[in-house]
Amino acid sequence: MPSKIQYSTAGDEELVKAAQKGDMAAFEELVARHRDKIYARAFSMVRNEEDAVDLSQEAWVKGWQRLVQFQGDSSFATWMTRIVINLCLDQLRKQKRIKSESIDQMDEETGGVERQLPIVNPNPTEGLERGELRQRIDKALSQLSYEHRTVLVLHEFEELEYKLIAKKMGCSIGTVMSRLFYARRKMAALLAGLKREELQTEK
Repeated sequence: MPSKIQYSTAGDEELVKAAQKGDMAAFEELVARHRDKIYARAFSMVRNEEDAVDLSQEAWVKGWQRLVQFQGDSSFATWMTRIVINLCLDQLRKQKRIKSESIDQMDEETGGVERQLPIVNPNPTEGLERGELRQRIDKALSQLSYEHRTVLVLHEFEELEYKLIAKKMGCSIGTVMSRLFYARRKMAALLAGLKREELQTEK
């Protein structure tokens, strides 16, 4: 039997081959290695932290979904960079046509915005007292749909892998990533809204 892959020391090429066979842990290692670069590329194009986070997260979903198409003609990082650049270009074109678009108008299951694998997010609640933060998170969680709240809790708090979450929720890994992406976006919006409400109340 072949020896188990050592994710932290394996080369990108070895990790890609394992991920193409369905090894999510191998893909998560690739994400961990290259997420900062992909985010930085997105930010350099859209010049907005939230948009850059969303677009880099979406790029990782598409990378996972299209991984079978990766032939190794370029490095994995270059391939992922091309994906995020194309997403950024689409976003910039859309912004020229539509000044603003509510996330609630997007269809979770269609429309090309799925997501997500773990990405380091800028912390919108940095500096809050722990108790205050917990109350705000709990309030925001209560406003999510069952599917979004469940996938967020299982992944962020229980630290379950996507495969286990998919099994628990009776859906595909792709659906788990999609729901996690939308749950994180919704949480960010809710937390920002609650913060604004509190600031207005204090005035």
